[in-house]
Amino acid sequence: MTVLVTGASGLLGRAVAAEIADRGVRVRTLQRRPSGLAGRGGGGSVADVAGSVTDAAAVARAVEGVDAVVHLAAKVSLAGDPDEFTAVNVEGTRLLLDAAERAGVARFVQISSPSVAHAGSSLVGAGAEPADPARARGLYARTKAEGELIALAHDRPGFAVVAVRPHLVWGPGDTQLVERIVDRARHGRLPLLGDGTALIDSTYIDNAATAIASALERAAHPDAHGRPFVVTNGEPRPVAELLAGICLAAGVRPPRWSVPAGLARAAGGAVERWWAVRPGTDEPPMTRFLAEQLSTAHWFDQRATRHALAWAPSVSLDEGLRRLAAHYAAR
Repeated sequence: MTVLVTGASGLLGRAVAAEIADRGVRVRTLQRRPSGLAGRGGGGSVADVAGSVTDAAAVARAVEGVDAVVHLAAKVSLAGDPDEFTAVNVEGTRLLLDAAERAGVARFVQISSPSVAHAGSSLVGAGAEPADPARARGLYARTKAEGELIALAHDRPGFAVVAVRPHLVWGPGDTQLVERIVDRARHGRLPLLGDGTALIDSTYIDNAATAIASALERAAHPDAHGRPFVVTNGEPRPVAELLAGICLAAGVRPPRWSVPAGLARAAGGAVERWWAVRPGTDEPPMTRFLAEQLSTAHWFDQRATRHALAWAPSVSLDEGLRRLAAHYAAR
């Protein structure tokens, strides 16, 4: 069996490709940078294909002779060029799906995000509600919602599609979430929004990888195909506690000051408008979506996910923080 994994140069994509290869499966990767996994053993093997999911020729080469696809490649950012988000997250997904069907691929796992069904209000014990591009917050969420709907619409006998939405994935080596939290805390630029008591779920990197590998194995099962599933550790914690845990693991002081949540949302909206006119070289310091994520509850009922994917997390939140601390200590 050969599985194509797109976006394997990122933290999650690399972990997924490694997990699948370690299960004895041949893995081919597609991304613009080397995955760092080429030649990996563990019973399987990993071979890189250089290219983008927006390049039809590269996609055709990547899917040739492949049995299944795990699609992680995406434009992930709080702000940016709307056309780039659409080109990668919508049209790139459509291009890959069409090429996979023509190549005789049997299973397709679309990696999505809970943000595709989040309209800004609290999510308390929520399930995987339908993706809603019209109400999703921000360019990333809206285009990922469109991509997920396109993917699930392709589900049919002989081409099983399942969507997996890992929530707030983190772990050693994470530059998207952990390093930004640590850097802002180190420089005194990480406030709590509101009182920091909103409960939020997150997912340790190893758990996200095994959940996606399980989704690949179960994609054609009647309980799984054609459906989206949110994946988390299933251990919601107050946002202040989670931020403090990450900061302490990295040896920096947790946030000691707070900003009213409403003020942060208003400021985030203003920053978004400014960034659209004069974008900076890094992520904007605040957006409305980010303010909502840090000040509202969002945790998810995991029963349907664990049943359909025949999966459960193996690394607890506290164990993940211990591993993160060991990573920073080694540095």
